[in-house]
Amino acid sequence: MSLRKNIIQSLKFTGFLAAGAVLLWLAFRSINTDRLLSSLAGARYGWIILSIVFAFMAYVSRARRWVLLIEPLGFKPSLRNTFHAMMTGYLANMALPRVGEITRCIALGRKEKIPADQLIGTVVIERGIDIFSLLLITLFMLIVDGKTLGPFLNENVILPVQEKMINLFGFPWMIWVLITGFFLLTAALIYILRRGLRRIRFFSKLFDAARGVLTGLGTFTRVKRKKEFVFHTIFIWLNYALMTWVVVFSLRSTSHLDLADGMFLLVIGGLAMSAPVQSGLGAFHFIVSRGLNAVYGISLEDGLAYALLAHESQLLFGMILGFVAFFSLVRKDKIKLTAGAEE
Repeated sequence: MSLRKNIIQSLKFTGFLAAGAVLLWLAFRSINTDRLLSSLAGARYGWIILSIVFAFMAYVSRARRWVLLIEPLGFKPSLRNTFHAMMTGYLANMALPRVGEITRCIALGRKEKIPADQLIGTVVIERGIDIFSLLLITLFMLIVDGKTLGPFLNENVILPVQEKMINLFGFPWMIWVLITGFFLLTAALIYILRRGLRRIRFFSKLFDAARGVLTGLGTFTRVKRKKEFVFHTIFIWLNYALMTWVVVFSLRSTSHLDLADGMFLLVIGGLAMSAPVQSGLGAFHFIVSRGLNAVYGISLEDGLAYALLAHESQLLFGMILGFVAFFSLVRKDKIKLTAGAEE
């Protein structure tokens, strides 16, 4: 990797980490540390283990769903390799947000001899389905329990974003006009100049990669086991809901919250995890602790204790699985190379 790329990657890592650190500072600001530590010390960690079990089932289900998306491309990757590549990607996301999506495609592509650009298309579909699923759950919660979720989202998400847009552009809708206009103009120029651009090596490779991604995007309509695909999507989010909810029983201050309250935490936690920081660092702690305080009257210390237990347990578990998966992929490659050399 060139020096310039190293510098850019380092700046990205530092920038995202700094943003997460600021959010963490905001979450911990004005917190009574002794009370927070007391809540954590008195937690019942058996519920955390159960939460991790639900998370593991969701990971395996995600890997199987990815296999279903890949099969229309004419490849049948093993569930083991797919799972290992996916967890390696999650590990990479802990360093740089969204880098893991590319990493897992490269890892699985090398292991199963599948074009990485086509795999990227399947990951785009997968992420699109996740966003759609979260929006559906959010809409459902707004209908069922709008008095709880609606005001909180409006006060803590919608209004702050709208205010920043007004400060930057004067009108909240101006940013969407500018972004849409930019992409339309860029697409039009590329279409008009496509023949000339193809003669340039860089753009030729770019067009080939784009074609591969589009091929991967087309797999959604060609999934053979559609019922199984839908089942895994529902199963994944059910496990997400359960792994979020059961953590409330680890603390006395949150143990009275029911499944509907767990769904509220799933929605606001899901929105926080989509923030452009490593693994939702800081964003999850800030939004979830404030949500528990604003909606349920739970102290910020106990709310932050819940956020720490829910987030750090999954972060540590994902990190362990990620390292195991990475070394498993590397070890298999070394074994193959050694066997080939002996022959």
